[in-house]
Amino acid sequence: MFFKKSNKIDSRIDTLIGADTRVEGNIYFSGGLRIDGAVYGNVAEPVDSPSTLILSEHGRVEGAVAAAKIVLNGKVVGPVKAGQFIELQSKARITGDLHYKSLEMHTGAVIEGRLIYIGEESVDSAV
Repeated sequence: MFFKKSNKIDSRIDTLIGADTRVEGNIYFSGGLRIDGAVYGNVAEPVDSPSTLILSEHGRVEGAVAAAKIVLNGKVVGPVKAGQFIELQSKARITGDLHYKSLEMHTGAVIEGRLIYIGEESVDSAV
């Protein structure tokens, strides 16, 4: 009768980009990445290692974003592809297309682009 939330986000953070940090260039990560600062470049996980990306309220990415699980509460300017699950919290802003398999969107989140369901397609073709 009751359903468990199957898209549980891994709370383990392996890499942190701090609030006063600005990164220019592409980032390839595995495990958990939390961005509180700004990234000017693409952010992606390796094809064989499903990972989690958390973008905080003050975080910003200008470039393509691709990960298995994404929690977004900041701003992304570019396409976003979530291979398994994406949660758009109330302050999330996406300017670009969102490719998703499972989507949770809170009141206040904004997407300026298309919502594209990817079904069983894998995340590796995003970036």
